[in-house]
Amino acid sequence: MYSQRPLPYAFEALEPYIDARTMEVHYTRHHAGYVAKLNKLLEGHGDLASIDLEILIADLNLLPEELRQPVRDNAGGHLNHSMFWEMLSPEGGGEPMGSLSEQIRRDFGSYANFQNLFTRTALDRFGSGWGWLVVGPAGRLEVISTANQDSPIALGSRPVLGIDLWEHAYYLKYQNRRADYVEAFWHVVNWAKAAEVHGAAVESLVRVRR
Repeated sequence: MYSQRPLPYAFEALEPYIDARTMEVHYTRHHAGYVAKLNKLLEGHGDLASIDLEILIADLNLLPEELRQPVRDNAGGHLNHSMFWEMLSPEGGGEPMGSLSEQIRRDFGSYANFQNLFTRTALDRFGSGWGWLVVGPAGRLEVISTANQDSPIALGSRPVLGIDLWEHAYYLKYQNRRADYVEAFWHVVNWAKAAEVHGAAVESLVRVRR
């Protein structure tokens, strides 16, 4: 059975950028809903419910054909949200440091270039989905977006930073003003966690190439 990790901060901790009511509804209803549906889908399917989510999403052929799309949606929703909560922090904002900062400058030319591209990609996503900073298969940082609850892992990329672009992530506070929500996101980005995830992604890629 899959389960939610506790939020690493209180619902109101990201105020004024992300409001407490949005966080509560987002975590206790939307994310919890994906987990409940995923567990229901996998009832009676033996060891499938114990497979690591990243492995499951990377190879949906492990599943019977009739389960692949609903598991893709709900496992993706669970995994994406589990990462998203950790990518936010009351002490967030600023700019990345260390090796992540160095690779951002190498692959995008500057932090400002990266930030502009990430923002533009988030705003250009039509409908529901996610914006991502990922380590691509070639080892370079890339900015991409995915539809619905699709994960970059299914594309062979490793997510470093993500922003939820579904309306449930921002509508209570920002209504249809996605641009304001994306601007607010930069004030709560947990760059320390992103740097940790980036380091693990690079190490994983190195191991695969050996």
